[in-house]
Amino acid sequence: MGSRFNQRDQKRKVNKIYNIAITIVSILIVIVAVTIFLSDDGTESKKATTEPKQIAETDKGKEVDKPAGKEEETDSEKEDAVGDSEATEENAEKEEDAEKEDSKATEEDAEEKAEDDADPEKAGDAKLVEVEGSSDGNVAATYTSEGWKPVGTEQSGEHTTSFDKGSVDWNEMSKAIASGAGIDEGSMKIWWLQNGGSPTTAIGTVSEGDNPKTFRVYIEWVDGSGWKPVKVEELKTNDKR
Repeated sequence: MGSRFNQRDQKRKVNKIYNIAITIVSILIVIVAVTIFLSDDGTESKKATTEPKQIAETDKGKEVDKPAGKEEETDSEKEDAVGDSEATEENAEKEEDAEKEDSKATEEDAEEKAEDDADPEKAGDAKLVEVEGSSDGNVAATYTSEGWKPVGTEQSGEHTTSFDKGSVDWNEMSKAIASGAGIDEGSMKIWWLQNGGSPTTAIGTVSEGDNPKTFRVYIEWVDGSGWKPVKVEELKTNDKR
């Protein structure tokens, strides 16, 4: 009986050892599992933490690069804009200079034309010839021309000279005098218009506006064709002013 009790007691001890061993193994398994789980979770967490940072850094790098490119592009655009502005200003200056030159040339041509028109030697297309002057001491030079033609007339029938200002005959005489003096009729000032000694002749003293250069123009009537200049005297002074 004592032997059986010893066997049972021994068996109980063995079972107790087995239980303790199983408990230890279970605890170890749990510890290992927890360790593995925590390790994996830490790795995922670290990975998750690192990836956003890398993504952020990458995005930041892109954002930095993008403004840099944009800035370069903006600088290029600014340079182009400055270049275009300078080119536009230069073209505008050239156009302005060209307009000034054209205006100056036009003014010079107008002045030359006015001088030519006021000079009997350059009057119209008629070639003037200087001839011996009269005994009048106020005459500086005397001219005539084979190129002078009658200026035409609106009058018909027998002609009667009229010195009424504004009449048809007066206006036609004015036109012939302007042709002989080489002055534009619109700017010509008639200081005196008188009979030339016969019903078909007249003499006018004229100048271009208040220009001191004065001319005495002799005209004669041509039947059916109107008045025609026949002689021009350039005067030293305006004796009809």
